[in-house]
Amino acid sequence: MNLLKLVALDEEDLEIVSAHVQDAVIRVGDIAFDAPAKRFALAMNRFAWETRKGFFRPKYERRRSILHFDRVLSAQLHGISRAKTEDVLELLAIGFAQEEGPTGTIELLFSGEAAIRLDVEVIEARLTDTGAAWQASSRPIHNT
Repeated sequence: MNLLKLVALDEEDLEIVSAHVQDAVIRVGDIAFDAPAKRFALAMNRFAWETRKGFFRPKYERRRSILHFDRVLSAQLHGISRAKTEDVLELLAIGFAQEEGPTGTIELLFSGEAAIRLDVEVIEARLTDTGAAWQASSRPIHNT
């Protein structure tokens, strides 16, 4: 079992993490912000884009993963109701807008125009797979 473990400490690293979590599905109840610890975390079912796919028998997999950000000063949700814990979000991308010095805003963009904005001291993120993969029926389709 090849478990993915990635660390992002700059914008380039964050782009790599973003590519690996594209099309992850996340229950609203699996999102948490621990303000005193300055940690924001999401548990997700990530589409394993890195898995090999055969021509005649494509192999599509999902994996349970945790994505967490440290040194988070604040978190704002847009288009997401914390009361609807069973709602499912589809993560499209993660971006970063730098401000003065290393501070900035990390933005998690979801389908349906939902978003999470994290004001951070610096980029410090970790993506960790937590278990075995399971077969997904198909790969996500993106309309252009």
